[in-house]
Order: sequence, then structure tokens, then C-alpha cells
Amino acid sequence: MNKHIPAEIERFDLSARIQHVIMFTTFLLLSFTGWGLKYAYADPSSAWITIWGGAKTAGIIHRTAGIIMLLDFLYHQFYLLNLWRKKDLRLTVVPMPKDVVDFFQNVAYYVGLSKKKANFGKFSYMQKFDYWAVYWGMFIIGTSGLFLAFPVMASYVFPTWSISWAWDVLFIMHSDEALLAIVFILFFHFYNEHLRSDVFPMNYMWLTGKMPIEELKHKHPAEYEYLYGDKGKK
Repeated sequence: MNKHIPAEIERFDLSARIQHVIMFTTFLLLSFTGWGLKYAYADPSSAWITIWGGAKTAGIIHRTAGIIMLLDFLYHQFYLLNLWRKKDLRLTVVPMPKDVVDFFQNVAYYVGLSKKKANFGKFSYMQKFDYWAVYWGMFIIGTSGLFLAFPVMASYVFPTWSISWAWDVLFIMHSDEALLAIVFILFFHFYNEHLRSDVFPMNYMWLTGKMPIEELKHKHPAEYEYLYGDKGKK
């Protein structure tokens, strides 16, 4: 390997890794307690809720985890602004027309219609979808969760004529979107990032933030070319 090219590259700094740990920890707490709260009086969830000290204690844990998650999400926006201030922010996670091309190229490769893989940049279209899904989820689950957690304050927001059905809509938004988020994380994010054969049993990048340069070259060739193209030719 060229001496100017490092053995590994940092993809996520310490702050990003801490944000991720807070996010998935609160997500797990919200999932476990939320499922128990939704079916607190229906077997077998009635047994599950006792693990969390009953519905009242589970509710406190659930709301606390939700607020911490929202604060973590808000901090992430300031984190991005700080990167922009330092001119370190690249719009690599923003969906681009190339992602559509990469999608069809990827499909063609896996069904045998092409021998060439998609030329991914720093993040693939799947990783971008994964990232922006959090924004959608935080808007739907976070907003409805705040209203449900503070019903008296929230009641001032809704017109009187909507009170009879507004709470049912909020509960459905919060509950069903949360279920969708759990399924998405389990089958899409967790599989793609940790359970695939090439990373099983775990992708340690969430701990180290670093990726071997050969893996970058293989999985994100456009990013490798952007960073080391000229050096690699020396």
C-alpha cells in the first residue's frame, strides 16, 4: 500500500459515537418499556411490564428515555452546525441523483445482469435512508410522544372541537410509528450493519469509529478515490 495512505480511516469521531450510543440505548429502553405499556393488561405483556417495576415505573423510564433521545437528537443538529462552522461538513449523507443510479446498478449486480457493483461514496443509498429515517421517526414519534407525556400543556394546542379524537390520533401515530421503527431497526439497520456475513458478529466501527482502508476501497470506492485517488497513483 502507498505510504501516504493510512491503514485505517476514522469515519465517526468520538462525539458521533457517543451520540449513537445514547440514541440506541434510549431506543432500546423506549422499545422495551413502550411495548409493555401498550399491552400492560394483556398477557404475556402483563408479565413483561412487571420487569420494569409496573406500569408507573415503566412510564417514568419511558418518558425519561424519550426526553434524553430528543436532547441527543437536538445536540446532533448543533454538532452538524459546528462541523459546518469548521468547514468540515461534507454533504455526503444528502440523497443525490447518483443514489438512484446506484440503486439500479446494485439491483442489476445482485440479479446477475451486471458484473459491476455500485460505486458508492462515503455513504450508500441504504445508509442515507437509514440516517434520514431517524428524522422522520423523531418528528412523528417525538412530537406525538411529547403531547402524550404532557397532556395538560398539549391540550392548549388543540382546538376544542378536536379533543374528542386528537388523543386517539396521537396514540396511533406514536404507537404504530414506534412499531415500524422497531421492525426497521431490527431487519434493516441491524442486519446491514452487524449481521451480514462480512461483518458478523458485529461491526466494531460503532466503538472505534474507524474502518480499514482496504474495506473503504472495497465498499466505498468513490470515497476512496476522492480521498486517496492521486496518492494511490504515485
